[in-house]
Amino acid sequence: MKKIGIIGGMSYESTLHYYEKINKIINKKLGKLTTAEIIMYSVNFQDIEPHMKKNEWKIIEDSLCNKAKKLEDAGVDIIVIATNTMHKLADKIQNKINIPLLHIADCVAKECNKQNIKNVGLIGTRYTMTENFLKNRLEKNGLKVFVPKSKKEINEIDRIIFEELCVGTIKDSSKKYYIDVIRNMQKKYKIEGIILGCTEIEMLIKKDDLDIPIFDTTNEHIKGVVNFIIENL
Repeated sequence: MKKIGIIGGMSYESTLHYYEKINKIINKKLGKLTTAEIIMYSVNFQDIEPHMKKNEWKIIEDSLCNKAKKLEDAGVDIIVIATNTMHKLADKIQNKINIPLLHIADCVAKECNKQNIKNVGLIGTRYTMTENFLKNRLEKNGLKVFVPKSKKEINEIDRIIFEELCVGTIKDSSKKYYIDVIRNMQKKYKIEGIILGCTEIEMLIKKDDLDIPIFDTTNEHIKGVVNFIIENL
């Protein structure tokens, strides 16, 4: 079985979902006591988050490239970054290793195209919403992508992620806020679906909460990992 290398800990909540869901799906598909072969490097997010705030991305890049290389040296066949925001550095990390990095945007775009959904909304951390690293990759896959424009909305969506979801706190008020933002995007941009572009948002927003398709980047990324394992048995 091919070995998966996961760079996790950003946050530990999202990494828990990756580990659990990958193994549940693999076990369901292959049966008996079968689970995935995974080597994980879980970072201390507290060491990284201050550099994000100071826009010191080169420091984060060097750190994550080092982690990816260690996973490659440990014998993994593919690298998975268990967070959306750090895909800002995906190309830099890919250039430092000789094995593929499975990009989260490619995985979710594949499902959007499968459902023939082309106009999509995207919410996530403020980095994901205000920068183009995820948006451009999605658009290269044939999607038209819209993000919230209001600074107030962007800041509150970001705050909820870091202050609540990253530590496992789920609030009804935050759920309502996200739903209201998405419904406003439906009215303003005529989006046909919404991409949950942060691996923790799936904890808050469920498919029955909206009347448009929800594309969870975590789940689609995990599907991509599972397909890689099964296709390469």
